[in-house]
Amino acid sequence: MKRENRPSVYPRNVTDNSDNQVYFKQLLSGRDFAVGDQLAQQMVNFVYLIGDRSTGECMVIDPAYAVDDLMAVAANDGMKITGALATHYHPDHIGGSMMNHRIEGITRLLEHGSVGIHVNKEEAPWVLRTTGVSETDLVAHEAGDIVKVGDIDITLVHTPGHTPGSQCFLVDGCLISGDTLFLDGCGRTDLPGSDPEMMYHSLQTLNSLPTSTIIYPGHQYSQPAHETLGQVQQHNFVLKPMSKDQWTTIFAG
Repeated sequence: MKRENRPSVYPRNVTDNSDNQVYFKQLLSGRDFAVGDQLAQQMVNFVYLIGDRSTGECMVIDPAYAVDDLMAVAANDGMKITGALATHYHPDHIGGSMMNHRIEGITRLLEHGSVGIHVNKEEAPWVLRTTGVSETDLVAHEAGDIVKVGDIDITLVHTPGHTPGSQCFLVDGCLISGDTLFLDGCGRTDLPGSDPEMMYHSLQTLNSLPTSTIIYPGHQYSQPAHETLGQVQQHNFVLKPMSKDQWTTIFAG
């Protein structure tokens, strides 16, 4: 979508499935961390912690705004962040300059120690320019690669369109969809590196997942914090049947 509307109310929903080996938390910027940061409150980014309770290791997805807060959340749960997964290069997801603000991100995470920053290979140059980290800090992946945290597999799904190397993450029946797919609408396709036609194909890929897949988006742009794909398909027009020509008329016009 070319407009990403923000909600006026942010319902509380931090997921913590403590009876499962998979450690999973959904954290909202400006509420669950980075409290008092007006930009974090405005942007309503979700950050995710995913790990293996048996080993105490976890990955952080899209760390931005207050990395020390995120590390403290993990530590309070007996977990240690051993790596990061980036959905895409935008500063509100990995840090950098945005709207005359400097957002903390993966550079701060790396100050705590060397951990891998997992990105799609098409996104690596954009991440380097946005954050200034070293190429050696990044782990570049192909579509379909699997990243392990403890004994938990996280499958990387390349979904270009919002950016060249946008990626989503499949784990334990859940999809962390970043800015590729929101519960209502999708990420913008009029920004540097965006491609409406690629976004069309990426959404078709996500639309073919099992309808029971739980969608966890990159922003709180609608009242629910997550829904099943089947529920999203019922109301999100970007997943309705549409030809590529119809799509490009709407999104590239």
